[in-house]
Amino acid sequence: MSIKLDAAQTVIERARAQAVAIGVPMNVAVVDGGGGHLVAFARMDGAILGSIEIALAKAKTSVLFNGPSENLWEFCKPGGPAPATEYTNGGLIPYAGGLPLHDDNGTLIGAIGVSGGMPAQDGEVARIALGKEAR
Repeated sequence: MSIKLDAAQTVIERARAQAVAIGVPMNVAVVDGGGGHLVAFARMDGAILGSIEIALAKAKTSVLFNGPSENLWEFCKPGGPAPATEYTNGGLIPYAGGLPLHDDNGTLIGAIGVSGGMPAQDGEVARIALGKEAR
């Protein structure tokens, strides 16, 4: 099972609305659960161009590890148990802004990746886009 286009576009619109609310133009990617292939993408006016690939990589990181992208940091940080993990799988991003999407049965169906602000802002926008309270 994979996220449908209509659902992906709804997630992107919620992310965009939150990015507007905090005044930070963002790049937002939604990928499928079967390998992190792009389903929908939005680049807001004024978003940093270098963040396009980062948003995609955060979403892919979330799908491949079925968790928040920042969770990867504990493994790949200097002195961590698996340094350089971020260089695998075509490049991963161990910072906030990538979150997995699950259906009502808990099955992984995709992920969102957000980039353009500070990591905490990216994470906030991703959480709100998925209907989760900012923590």
